[in-house]
Amino acid sequence: MDKLTLEIFIDNLGKINDRIAQTCEAVSRDKREVVLLPVTKTHGIWAIRYALEQGFKVVGENRVQEVKEKKPQIIAQDKILQWELIGHLQSNKAKDAVELFDRIQSVDSLKLLNKLNTHATAMGKKLPILLQCNAGDDPNKYGFTKDQMDQALEQALNAHSLKVEGLMTIAPLDDNPDRAKACFETLRGLRDALDARFGVELKELSMGMTQDLESAIEAGSTMIRVGAALFGSRS
Repeated sequence: MDKLTLEIFIDNLGKINDRIAQTCEAVSRDKREVVLLPVTKTHGIWAIRYALEQGFKVVGENRVQEVKEKKPQIIAQDKILQWELIGHLQSNKAKDAVELFDRIQSVDSLKLLNKLNTHATAMGKKLPILLQCNAGDDPNKYGFTKDQMDQALEQALNAHSLKVEGLMTIAPLDDNPDRAKACFETLRGLRDALDARFGVELKELSMGMTQDLESAIEAGSTMIRVGAALFGSRS
């Protein structure tokens, strides 16, 4: 898709913010508890600049190579831009990911977890991460199974160069909205159980996208990931 005008982006942003605010009001949550992460993957540098102009300090991207190409082009002047990886990461690209990203949401295997810790240690970096859980039991999605989450969290907490800040999930693509709702409620319950069991505070629940953000907020999401509804369909 061609580049959107800034005016259309601002209009799109207003619509998403309205949905977030209305849902928070309906479930008696403070809208400041829910962060909107603009997902700029597959869009040009213009999308990142639009986000910066509207006050965003963080963007979400899916691919290491794409950020490797984009990052040098961004001159944020006095503004701070952080990059979050929300897509599946192959372990052979873990070193580049540690160098490029400020947080990795899609830590979905013990092998990847160990690789990230090794590279972060070598770079003297404390890398924030989220553990990705396949909370909807979707065979087409990456992530630890619910039964694997205890082991994953224990190993992550023992990885001295990683900082576990919460959990992430992607709901199954389904015409039945109850599947997304069940997925999000499962992750929330799992997070609460892990908090209690390990005596930690996993503050971040990254769950919900354009089509299911209302269900995610109702279930306790702290971060909504939105791309196409802001920037248009992806090229």
